Amino acid sequence: MEAIRALNELPKNIAAAIRGLFADPYSLWADLTMTLIGMILIIVVIVISALLLIVLERKIAGWGSQRPGPNRLGPRGWFQTIADALKLLGKEDLTPANADRIMFKIAPMFIFGIPILTLTIIPFGYAMTVIDLELGVFFYLGITSVSTLALLMAGWSSNNKYSLLGGMRAVAQMISYEIPLIFSLLGVVMLTQTFNLTKIVEAQAALPFIFLQPIAFIIFLICGQAEVNRAPFDLLEADQEIIAGPFTEYTGLRWGLFYLGEYANLVAMCALATTVFLGGWQGPGVLPGWAWFWLKVGLLIFISMWVRWTFPRIRIDHLMHLAWKVLLPLALLNILLTGLGIYIYQLVIGG
Repeated sequence: MEAIRALNELPKNIAAAIRGLFADPYSLWADLTMTLIGMILIIVVIVISALLLIVLERKIAGWGSQRPGPNRLGPRGWFQTIADALKLLGKEDLTPANADRIMFKIAPMFIFGIPILTLTIIPFGYAMTVIDLELGVFFYLGITSVSTLALLMAGWSSNNKYSLLGGMRAVAQMISYEIPLIFSLLGVVMLTQTFNLTKIVEAQAALPFIFLQPIAFIIFLICGQAEVNRAPFDLLEADQEIIAGPFTEYTGLRWGLFYLGEYANLVAMCALATTVFLGGWQGPGVLPGWAWFWLKVGLLIFISMWVRWTFPRIRIDHLMHLAWKVLLPLALLNILLTGLGIYIYQLVIGG
């Protein structure tokens, strides 16, 4: 148990040692330095996670299709992603004629940068938040909405009808599914009376909110899958209809940023679900808190990959029907039931 406690305290002790290098450990410069170090670590984690998740997803796709998947480069093919990344870096970076060059070039940066910002407010463990915001849930929902604009920028600036159509599909899909996703989080906010993600995790010390908000959890998972544009909700890049959607004209490193952004958004979405519904770093003392957090995130990522390679892409009219006529009413019903439950609880305890 002493070893587990030491591992649990290790990140906090390292942060304290770095702050100790300053005359005032809690000065503005110390805070800026810790924030910068935290963001650099998040970028490293995202890149490493993407490299691992890409090959893991290809393995899961292979197992689901009764084939081995990549198995040539490295032990059982686990180094295949490294070779693919090197090949991507060697490709020529092309910009279409008559394209809006500025918007065309900054759209991939937005897609990759947004999950980095969102992960800065996620508590990976006790006292392991880069920026502990009181309005953490609000900030997350606000900043992730920008990715909708980034996809539209990529489609419009490419000067390609298929890219523009893919961007418009992305806007329609993401706006439709953002609404039930926001409502699914309102139930948890009503229970905890806070938008602070650290306080939400601490409120789950006795019981994770997945048991109190099962409907909201299922709605969040479905909407999260749609928000990160993964099958069966990958209509913005339906190959048979619009080639690769807003990514059609992108090559080389810029296309790679979109690819990294997809997995970075997946990690960020699963991290938020872990924080809000699965108790975050809370878990039995056999593992440090940050290890429990990443195990839960890994489980949700596996579920997302399994869904992607199990269910076929749905039609766009069915996509909209699911969002507006199924998930949205269920989310509103969950808010009503949550409010009723809180009212009954206060009557029983005399609050």
